[in-house]
Amino acid sequence: MSPIPFPLPSEDRTTSPHTGWTRAHWEATADGLLDAAWKWATPGRALLDLPGRPSRSGVRSDGLEGYARTFLTAAFRVAGAEGKDPHNWLERYADGLTAGTRTAGRDDAESWPLILDHTVFGQPMVESASVAIGLRLTRPWLWDRLDGATQDRAEEWLRGALRHTPAPNNWYLFPFSVAGFLESVGRGDAETGRARQRALDLLEVWYRGEGWYADGDGRAFDHYNGWALHLYPVLDAYLSGDEELSALYGARLSEHLESFSLMFGADGAPMHFGRSLSYRFAAGAAVGMGAVSGHTPLAPGVSRRLVSGSLRYFLERGSVGADGLLSLGWHGPHDATLQVYSGPSSPYWASKAFVALLAPAEHPLWTAREEPTPSEGPDRVLSLPSPGLLVQSTRADGVVRLHNHGSDHVRPHEGETADVADPLYARLAYSTATGPTADANTADNHLSVRVGGSRSTRVRIHPLGAGHGDGWGWAASWHTPVFPEGPPTWPGLRVESVTVVRGRYELRVHRVLGAPAGSRAEETGWATGQQDAVSSALHGLHGWAELEDVRAPQGTAFTRWAVLPRLGADVEGTELLVALASLTAEEQPAPLPTAVSGVNVDGDTVEVAWADDGSMTRVGFAPLEVTHRLR
Repeated sequence: MSPIPFPLPSEDRTTSPHTGWTRAHWEATADGLLDAAWKWATPGRALLDLPGRPSRSGVRSDGLEGYARTFLTAAFRVAGAEGKDPHNWLERYADGLTAGTRTAGRDDAESWPLILDHTVFGQPMVESASVAIGLRLTRPWLWDRLDGATQDRAEEWLRGALRHTPAPNNWYLFPFSVAGFLESVGRGDAETGRARQRALDLLEVWYRGEGWYADGDGRAFDHYNGWALHLYPVLDAYLSGDEELSALYGARLSEHLESFSLMFGADGAPMHFGRSLSYRFAAGAAVGMGAVSGHTPLAPGVSRRLVSGSLRYFLERGSVGADGLLSLGWHGPHDATLQVYSGPSSPYWASKAFVALLAPAEHPLWTAREEPTPSEGPDRVLSLPSPGLLVQSTRADGVVRLHNHGSDHVRPHEGETADVADPLYARLAYSTATGPTADANTADNHLSVRVGGSRSTRVRIHPLGAGHGDGWGWAASWHTPVFPEGPPTWPGLRVESVTVVRGRYELRVHRVLGAPAGSRAEETGWATGQQDAVSSALHGLHGWAELEDVRAPQGTAFTRWAVLPRLGADVEGTELLVALASLTAEEQPAPLPTAVSGVNVDGDTVEVAWADDGSMTRVGFAPLEVTHRLR
């Protein structure tokens, strides 16, 4: 564990038996992060130029990002303390707002960049939402004390978000948030009304059920559900007191938390899945917003266990360096976790976790005794047909696994090419204890077809269904293998995949259709390091010929160097391939071959008998049918 580079209060193991953390730890963490970041402020306080490689948006936009995202932390900190500001954070942000908007758009030492379309260095639109929410939260102590001219300049800058085109996803909630602030201070008009209604209309298009939104018109389901698509409308309704919006979006948040709360390991780690993972403990924002607004199925002690566990998890594993700054990465710095839009200040969207501070000290979120997280209870299997996900948690080791048969982050207008394949979405499975291997290394948790020396990747995922019963569950999808060299696809080549889970076991069944002569199929398991607490295993049950270990020298977000098991077999035409996989932190787990007592394959149907209780899993294709029953 890494030392935390700022002072924290003593632990309270009476109220918080699992984490030891209290509300005071949250305030101290907020102050520590802010103090470190403000050492990099410009003289006029308009920009925080944190060290590190610039983003593609340029250093001026990165400086605004530093101001805006840390402002969220300060705003939650001060608003939650009913205006008490012992470190005078708001004075600094007021000065920065004045300097940044005085000559916005000028290329000088302090001026903020203008807000333009997302296609033209549009990052300032993202930051406008954080500025607007910060101003809304701290209105009595900051906005109301500004002179009229400064307020007018700030409004004019913010209105750039209403007058330009967002990216076609959660970005529409940025002008929504700007409009909400302007209306809250009596500056609303038809323009703000249009921006708000436009976002609300799109939320209805993107809502797919079971508490899950797609991040745009495609099938991107990830952490943006919690720290954006649920957070912004529920926070807006909470601050405005709009009971109608609160009821609608609050009910969706509550349903989301039914499944999302299971996606944290017993050690506090959120699921390592999807983009922008350098936001780290922002994953707890939805849990905190649910507790603050009352729209949650979780007991207060469970909510605090989740959010405090996640915050502590990252702080103790090097996410904050000796200089007190959040690094670009997961635990510590990790380039493969990043996207091209990531800059030195990007990790400070982690500020969204501090929404929990809007619950005052006497709130049950802070006074109730901590309770175990869902992953610390009995083994759970939960299928989510709407996003095409299957969640599997095991009490023995506190590890949670996410089997992905529906989230691909491919936009509807994009073709399927290998260069848009994303390791953070393309894999069959993710977990709270492992990360995907880097692009240049062998892909983990992947079924590839190799033709002429070129291995296929998985790009667009087509869900076929999901379901669960008592102690077991399944999810299925199909994809067209896409190749980085040679022909991008082969006519008629298709892979249908089914994952069935029970306990720590994953039954993986694939039907390869239309494989050209001379093809080879390969299936990989989980990537783990030699010093990891978790171990990975893979065992062929039908159709596979060889098993070997392969290395991933670039490692993962959890280990600098990794090894993963790989099965291989020659295939042609239609082939049925069956394997058993496992990821576990149990000491000396039973070998995988002992888990299955028999396998029977009849055409496109496979039956697997389990050794522990004699139960039978049956997977059939054309039509797809998955059943599990006791004999």
